[in-house]
Amino acid sequence: MFRNSIRQKIVGIAAGLIILAVVTSLLSMVMAGQVGHLLDELTNRYIPAYGHLARVNIRALERSLAMRRMMMAKMQAPGEDSGYESARKAFDEIEPLIKREADAARTLIDAIIADPSTPSDNAALGRLDDRIDNAVNDLLMRLNAENKTLLEQIDAKDFAAAKATTLRADALRDDFNTRIEGIRADMLAQVASAAAKVMSAQQRAIIISGVVTAIAAILGFVFAMLVGSGITRPVMRLLESTREVEAGRLDGAITITTQDEIGQLSAAFNRMIETLRHNQRIRETFGRYINPRIAEGLLEQPAIAATEGQRRVMTVMFCDMKGFTSLSEGVTPSGLVKIMNLYLSTMSAPVHAHRGIIDKYIGDAIMAYWGAPFVEEAEQTHLAALAAIDMIGQVNQLRKDLPELLGVRVIPADCDIRIGIATGEALVGSIGSEFMMSYTVLGDTVNLASRLEGANKFYGSRSLISEATAAACAATIELREIDRLVVMGQTQPVAVFEILGKKDELTPAQTELRQRYADGLAAYRERRWDDAEQAFAAALAAAPGDGPSIAMKARVAAFRQDPPAADWDGAWHPERK
Repeated sequence: MFRNSIRQKIVGIAAGLIILAVVTSLLSMVMAGQVGHLLDELTNRYIPAYGHLARVNIRALERSLAMRRMMMAKMQAPGEDSGYESARKAFDEIEPLIKREADAARTLIDAIIADPSTPSDNAALGRLDDRIDNAVNDLLMRLNAENKTLLEQIDAKDFAAAKATTLRADALRDDFNTRIEGIRADMLAQVASAAAKVMSAQQRAIIISGVVTAIAAILGFVFAMLVGSGITRPVMRLLESTREVEAGRLDGAITITTQDEIGQLSAAFNRMIETLRHNQRIRETFGRYINPRIAEGLLEQPAIAATEGQRRVMTVMFCDMKGFTSLSEGVTPSGLVKIMNLYLSTMSAPVHAHRGIIDKYIGDAIMAYWGAPFVEEAEQTHLAALAAIDMIGQVNQLRKDLPELLGVRVIPADCDIRIGIATGEALVGSIGSEFMMSYTVLGDTVNLASRLEGANKFYGSRSLISEATAAACAATIELREIDRLVVMGQTQPVAVFEILGKKDELTPAQTELRQRYADGLAAYRERRWDDAEQAFAAALAAAPGDGPSIAMKARVAAFRQDPPAADWDGAWHPERK
């Protein structure tokens, strides 16, 4: 487990690479120095020594040539002494040069032998030194003696003796040149050997430098990978966990493997996930008390929380449980809670499914609404009507579940639901006090929806909607006009409609019912009581037990006995019944 900071790790990598580079450079410098030293010896000792030996050979030939010129000058007519003197001078000057070149070569060879820092064949070089000494001190001495005799014979013009001496001198000179050439050849071999050693050392230096550089690079790469992976792996785990959190999965945690900044970040990330899980649990818990969509809306759009409210077109629904009083009689408190929870859960599900907002539960009543900013104004009535259709469709299942829940065989036959829906302008906003706020809707539209829910009692219906709601959803929902009604708290009659089903999904019986009921309603408004009674009777024949048909048929019978006033507008006033 790394305990250093990321900065220390990076500095450590850089320092390690720098050290490896410095070691490589120093090794390269040392080996380059060795190659340079060998090259310096080759340049300043071996090659010059060979050059001195070559010049010994050349000087010997020049001396022989000078001797020939001296002999030729003596053999010329008297008075040609100038040529002889010139040749004699050259002859005398060459001998010290030969000894000087030979001594210089021996000095360089001795220096090579004496230098222990360079590899050399000291035995072979020692033999060369002895051979040079023998050639110079033995053959050259004997050759000088013969040359001296030859000069004396030439001066005495004893050419016959000089010829014999010349032959002996030539033999000695050839022997000297042969030895010198042999020495040169061996010295050349030593030069070649030294050059090969230089080349070998240079190649060895290149190879070693390359190998060391490669090793340094590999070590640096491996070290960097080890440290880098120690940094990148936690970062990748952190990134993957961040994506999990982004996707809403909060059940994971990061394993902390380092004590550096990334380890600290991972620990903070784990704490954050734990806090998010805690907040999610709080949100899920309180989401049962506060609609999650309202909470999200208030968080994401703080403007909707303005306490002054806004006037908007909203669609409001009230749903109540018919027969709840008789159902709750004799039921224990825990049983009553079970009934309420099952009923409210069953009827709330369609509201949620169709994007409605449940505003509150009032006993066994449910208040919900649709509208901005949660749904578009154009689709709010359609969604509310679909929710009402699904809620009515759950009644039969609710009647089956309640006996099993309560442990009884049957429940009261009048167990049913009543729904009222109204659309219109309402005040929307956060209503409450400094201690508690509620995001809700207020106004006549809310009151109308509540009154329509209660008006179902008069018609024996399950759902009544306002004329504005009917007009807005008529393109997608099959409706039936029920009556013109003056609800409590209002003076003007409003047309009310019943939701029959989705567009183009009515059964032939429902279609027949709607037509016969419309005929009866028209006759009723025109005071044609007989026609109205017949039409409502036909409607009941198409749908036996239809609550609105039964109610209107009974009302027609009552009006036949007690006709309404002459100024009757065809509207029903429940409070005047």
